[in-house]
Amino acid sequence: MISCGHGITLPDEEIKCDLPNCKFSPVHPKDCQGPQCIKTCWQYHQYPQQYSPHIEKLCPQCGK
Repeated sequence: MISCGHGITLPDEEIKCDLPNCKFSPVHPKDCQGPQCIKTCWQYHQYPQQYSPHIEKLCPQCGK
C-alpha cells in the first residue's frame, strides 16, 4: 500500500492468456481440437507469475 507503506497479501487472481495457440485462452478457436490442437497449441497452464501492485490506499489496519 503506497499511502502507509505496509504490504498485504491479496487473494490469488487468474489472468487469462490472450494467445490463440493456448488451449485455455478465451480466444482459442472453438474448431481447434483433437490431434491438430495437441500438435500446435499449449496443452498445459504456464507457471504462475507473481506481481506486486502498488495500490494508492491505506492498508486495512491503518485505514481504521
